[in-house]
Amino acid sequence: MTFDRINTLKQKDKRDQRNQGNKNTDQGEHDFSGLAKAVIRAEIEAIEALNERLGNRFDAACETLLACKGRVIVSGMGKSGHISNKIAATLASTGTPAFFVHPGEALHGDLGMITGEDTVIAISNSGTTEELVTLASVVKRLGTRIIAMSGDDHSPLAELSDHHLNIGVEKEACPMGLAPTSSTTVTLVMGDALAVALLEARGFTPEDFARSHPGGRLGKRLLVHVRDIMHTDQDMPVCLPDTSLKDAILEMTGKKLGATLIVDGNNQLQGIFTDGDLRRLFEDRIKEGFDMKKNSIGDVFHTNCYSTGPDELAINVVNLMQKKEITVLPVVDEDNIAIGIIHMHDLLKAGIV
Repeated sequence: MTFDRINTLKQKDKRDQRNQGNKNTDQGEHDFSGLAKAVIRAEIEAIEALNERLGNRFDAACETLLACKGRVIVSGMGKSGHISNKIAATLASTGTPAFFVHPGEALHGDLGMITGEDTVIAISNSGTTEELVTLASVVKRLGTRIIAMSGDDHSPLAELSDHHLNIGVEKEACPMGLAPTSSTTVTLVMGDALAVALLEARGFTPEDFARSHPGGRLGKRLLVHVRDIMHTDQDMPVCLPDTSLKDAILEMTGKKLGATLIVDGNNQLQGIFTDGDLRRLFEDRIKEGFDMKKNSIGDVFHTNCYSTGPDELAINVVNLMQKKEITVLPVVDEDNIAIGIIHMHDLLKAGIV
């Protein structure tokens, strides 16, 4: 939608308001939301137009990137440079080794970063950026493959490239048609399309993604397993079925996990008893004459309980606990031997939640 159309709609809105006797004194003359919606629509239309240009050129560019034995170097000036930096980061984090090189710096020494085994993605909306065209002509002599992104199939940059991806837009979302808006969005989308296409072609897995994102919550969700944070050995509350109810409660409260596991003589998990079970015991059965001194934990524990294995991702345990509304989970091996216990607090402390 053009801004002439937006102005027409704005005038119509003002007439409608006058006819209805309504005055918008809070917003005054500025229709900020209307302008924002126009920008969004304009950029959506530019992205949709990009679909029509994908085909053999895009496939060939992906094949070149996939076959690259060196690194992928992404380069651009100004706003294209900022977008280039992001595209390089996306490629690097999804299995395609890549980094950004500023074309101006490259012509003053950083050109040594680029070898004949690398592939350069050169980005310029006009395709005429002097520094970038010079960079492309120099690396071409090294045997470096060049994938150009510009808005003109016949630009100097396109002519120098092995593959050209057209990122042209009919007009910018800026009302003056000057500030890079739709063009930078389309460029970013094209970069994401390349990265995701290569990700799929490489068979990139969540584990691969985790290795390049070890820090922060994202890395922890993909890397931390139950065995890394579970309580084991002396820190694991455990009782035999014939343990007195008093001693079982002491075991549960002493380990401060709000539960105790019940195991048989071979340490196989039989069930669990939680502080919630204890509260319900006081509320219900004791009122009915249940004598805590005469009964063992075997008379009151849950035989049907959920459990997990040590190799399970911690984030999957979070999802299970939230779905089943539980806060503690036994950890067992393949023979149902109790080897640990994990509490929601451990997951919170580890930064998984």
